[in-house]
Amino acid sequence: MDNIDKNPGAYMTIGEVAKKLDLINKNTGHLQTHTIRYWEKQFKQIKPHIRAGKRRYYSDKTFELLKNIKYLLKVKGLKITGVKKILNNSQSQLLDDSTILGIYKPDFKSANEIKEKIKKITNIIKELKKFK
Repeated sequence: MDNIDKNPGAYMTIGEVAKKLDLINKNTGHLQTHTIRYWEKQFKQIKPHIRAGKRRYYSDKTFELLKNIKYLLKVKGLKITGVKKILNNSQSQLLDDSTILGIYKPDFKSANEIKEKIKKITNIIKELKKFK
């Protein structure tokens, strides 16, 4: 069943998630669901609902997390350990997902708030450089 037919907020299968994330083998056209299962083992934050027949179902929140992980690994070129550091860092938890993805549009009331956010981001970058 195509995701278009589903209600907003409906759980997605692993195949639907792989398709939406464009995890498709370019040579064979097969979905790379094994990548998602591997990420589940690596990142404790990924928690699909597993139902009868051991089928995995993913919420919108989990999908967004997977999208962020893919972005950090495939686009930003981070290693698994670097992404783990971001996801496990309590400081980065204070920043929303769009900050991590580099698409944050600030809506601050003062220059001091901007300076504080820059300090936090700078510290995250310093931590990430340790893993290169």
